[in-house]
Amino acid sequence: MTDRIVPRPALRPHRNLTAVLRDMFAMRRQRHRLSDLSDETLEDIGITREQANREARRPAWDVPGHWRA
Repeated sequence: MTDRIVPRPALRPHRNLTAVLRDMFAMRRQRHRLSDLSDETLEDIGITREQANREARRPAWDVPGHWRA
């Protein structure tokens, strides 16, 4: 039997709790502001009212994986 070398996962820097909470609250504010935009403004940025409302309902911690890295 041969020993296999298993690579270790890259270490990610730890973020402090204050920074994580600040980013989560900022995400929540931005998502909720989408639902306040006019239909004309939403059309300008290329999303529908339904897409804006769906985004506004997402929880603050539901973000792309690369944002958490």
